[in-house]
Amino acid sequence: MAVPAVRPQFLCLLLFLAITAVHSRFLSSSISNPSSDLVSDGIHDGIQNRTNSYYHLLLNSSEEPETESCEQSYGFMPCTTTALGNMFLIIVYGYLMFLAATYLSSGSELLLEILGPGIVGGLFLPALGALPDAMLIMVSGLSGSVETAQSQVSVGMGLLAGSTVMLLTLIWGTCILVGKCDIRETDSIAIDGQDTKGMHLTSSGVSTDIWTCYAARIMAISVIPFVIVQFPQMIHSTAGRQVAVLIGLAVSVSMFISYCLYQVFQPWVQRRRLAFAKHKHVISGILKHLKQRSLGRLLDDDGEPDREVIRKLFGTVDVDKDNYVSASELKALIIGITFDEINFDRDDAVAKVMSDFDSSLDARIDENEFVHGVTKWLNEAKRGAGSITAPDAGPRTMKFINDYHLQTKKEHTLLGAGEETEQSDEVIEEVENPRWISFKAVLMLMLGTAIAAAFADPLVDAVDNFSAATSIPTFFISFIALPLATNSSEAVSAIIFATRKKFRTASLTFSEVCISATPRFFSLYGAVTMNNVLCLSVFLAIVYIRGLVWDFSSEVLVILIVCLVMGAFASFRTTFPLWTASIAFLLYPFSLALVYVLDYVFGWS
Repeated sequence: MAVPAVRPQFLCLLLFLAITAVHSRFLSSSISNPSSDLVSDGIHDGIQNRTNSYYHLLLNSSEEPETESCEQSYGFMPCTTTALGNMFLIIVYGYLMFLAATYLSSGSELLLEILGPGIVGGLFLPALGALPDAMLIMVSGLSGSVETAQSQVSVGMGLLAGSTVMLLTLIWGTCILVGKCDIRETDSIAIDGQDTKGMHLTSSGVSTDIWTCYAARIMAISVIPFVIVQFPQMIHSTAGRQVAVLIGLAVSVSMFISYCLYQVFQPWVQRRRLAFAKHKHVISGILKHLKQRSLGRLLDDDGEPDREVIRKLFGTVDVDKDNYVSASELKALIIGITFDEINFDRDDAVAKVMSDFDSSLDARIDENEFVHGVTKWLNEAKRGAGSITAPDAGPRTMKFINDYHLQTKKEHTLLGAGEETEQSDEVIEEVENPRWISFKAVLMLMLGTAIAAAFADPLVDAVDNFSAATSIPTFFISFIALPLATNSSEAVSAIIFATRKKFRTASLTFSEVCISATPRFFSLYGAVTMNNVLCLSVFLAIVYIRGLVWDFSSEVLVILIVCLVMGAFASFRTTFPLWTASIAFLLYPFSLALVYVLDYVFGWS
């Protein structure tokens, strides 16, 4: 894992920037408030006037000292009112926010490598990933007077909508393009590492596991607070807007807590389901093996299990002819079966098969128990692969068992079972000097948080000033520019991860699910969910506390359309052919055009 080093030069630079920011803040306060303590002490008579004149010329560069050309915001860059100057400020402060996001991401990975998933991975780190966005949203609503906050809060809404739309359109589509593999015709699953069909729209694409579908559904559900807070405007009512904001805040906070708890307990659920899928695959493999060894058909002419044939099979499994199948004989049977390279514990498989058959609980299987167990398995396989009702069951017996076998294999794959094989193939290095790694991780997290907290306000001011200089609405500036600063490091990680062209890495790119101890991934659906619950909670809290007006109908509509379209799209399929990327790409310009038309043609805002 490539982690940026914390160099002494960088620490010195941060110290210099912090001192400069505080010094600039003090000077700005002194200029705007000449009746400070310094003035009251009578010291400023000869000095204050020269200081004011000097900084007025330095910051404003105006020929008329009586006219203040711009309002100084704390920071280490000079104040400017020109479009070019504010664009430069946006680039500088945006880079610092990008740096903050990078350090938060790298520190999170190091901390997760030491402590593993669970409470840290489920509660702490998801919030840190959304911290830069939350900081920008918070300062956009806390700056200045209520009128100023009402003007600047569109910066926060632009960031919130822009991050969501960018992740689900441009980044999602790019991950499909760079991660595409050949799609197998038999089960419609992309083949790891095989990319021979080029840009074929239907035969090339990406496959994900079933947990990615669940992550997409959670993402779609997370838009509920938007609907709640927007409800009064949907019915054209001005009454109850603050109440709707408060209810939306409560729901979004509750959903954030629920989502974190889901992240904590979900790996346990995943392991349980994977173990059950492996057991079903063992059942299908044994049935397939028994069919090959049977002296007749496993089903009779009526399509029911043939008990006489099953009794004969019992004799072939009972090697020592003591009229019982022991655990050792059952293990010998399982070892002799090829399970399509699916990795599982043979002893565990024997124990589970024994529990299915051994109704007398005497640790051995008699003939009646064997017949009853195989009969139950055959009926389960028929239900799973499609019931056979034709009287001529002989030639179809192998087909329904084969279908059941293929189905269980696919289910096993879609649960992300290949991850364990992937982990065993990788060289997993033990963490050396965990105390230093922990210190380094905490230091990176603190640096990232400090940078985000220090320079979020100047960035919002620069966006607001650039909007004033160019007459471009702040929403569109923050919609396009700010997500590049706060999400670039994670987006690049997602794209690089997708280039590995493997089922497991594709699943981890799009979803939030990983049962390994050191997950190195970026989740597109998980990041959008955090936007919709954590960042929205911050936004609604600012709106409610400061008494701001919620007037973002077009922006909310864009978020709803993109989240619901992509959420529905990803909730019911696990393979995404190449043509699906075009839908994602088209949603980005559509979102911008929709907001413009609704706000400036139909006057929604």
